[in-house]
Amino acid sequence: MPSSLDAASRRRQTRMRREYLYRKSLEGRDKVAYEKKRLVREALAGGKRLPTELRASYDTLKESVDAEDTRTSEVRTHMDDEYGDAGLIEPRVCVTTSRDPSSRLKQFAKEMKLLVPNSTRINRGNNRVDELMDSCRQSEYSDVVIVQETRGQPDGLVICHLPLGPTAFFSLSSSVMRHDLDPPAAPMSEAYPHIIMNNFNSTLGKRVGNILKCLFPVPKADTKRVITFSNDNDFISFRHHMYSKPTHDSVALHEVGPRFEMRLYQIRLGTLEQKEADNEYVLRPYQNTATKRQVL
Repeated sequence: MPSSLDAASRRRQTRMRREYLYRKSLEGRDKVAYEKKRLVREALAGGKRLPTELRASYDTLKESVDAEDTRTSEVRTHMDDEYGDAGLIEPRVCVTTSRDPSSRLKQFAKEMKLLVPNSTRINRGNNRVDELMDSCRQSEYSDVVIVQETRGQPDGLVICHLPLGPTAFFSLSSSVMRHDLDPPAAPMSEAYPHIIMNNFNSTLGKRVGNILKCLFPVPKADTKRVITFSNDNDFISFRHHMYSKPTHDSVALHEVGPRFEMRLYQIRLGTLEQKEADNEYVLRPYQNTATKRQVL
C-alpha cells in the first residue's frame, strides 16, 4: 500500500504531465496567433497598410500586442517547458546501468560519472524502470543517464530529462575507455568543461545538441577542460580533452577519455517509463532514401 507521500507525489507528476500535454496541444493555435501579431507589429513599425485578412481583427490584435512584454512577445513551445531553467540551475545527473552489468559496463559507468559534473552513480539492482524514475524524481535529479551493453561491450546510451522529458536514445560504437587509450590518458579534471557542439545545423540537430549540453553546468571562462560532440553524417563523435598553452602562440591537447561514437535513433516526448508518449523522431534506416538523408 503506497504511503500518502508517494500518492501525493504521483498526483503531482500526473498533474504536471497533463498541464504539459495541454500546453503542447495549444502550440499550433499559439503559432497562428503569433504570426498575426507579428504582421501587425511590422505594419505599425513600418507605417505600412495592414493585410486585408487582419483588418477585421485589428482591434483585438492591437490590444494583445500592447499588453506583451519581453517574455510573452515570443512564441513558446514545449521545449521551453522542458529546458526553461537551463543555465540558471545546475543540473544533477544520475548515472546507472542496465540490469546485471558486466565489469566493463560498470567501469564505463564510473567514467561517465567522472565525465559529467554534479553526477551520482547508483547501482541498478533489480529496480524496474518506473521505480528508478520515481526514485530519481523524489531525489530531484534533472537527468538520468543509463548505459547499456551487449556481451560486455557498451552499445547503448539513454538520456532522460526530468520531470517531463524528453528521452533520447543513442547507439554507441567504437568505445574506448581511459585505461585503453594509447598514449595513456591525462588525469581527469573535475572542473566544469567547455562544450563544443560541431555541425548540429538542422532543427533536430539543435534539439539533440540542447539535450546533450544541458547535462553540463555553465563553466568558468578560464577552465582548460573541453568536451566535444562533433556530428559527421549523423554519427556523433565524442572526445574529451585537456589543453595547455606551452607558449603564448601554441596550444597542446591531451586526450582524457573515454571516446566513443553515438548515433541517435529515437527521441520520445516523455520520460523513460512512459511508453505511450509521442515520438518526436525515430530513425528509419531501411527506407529507400535513408542513405541520402542527413537529419542532424
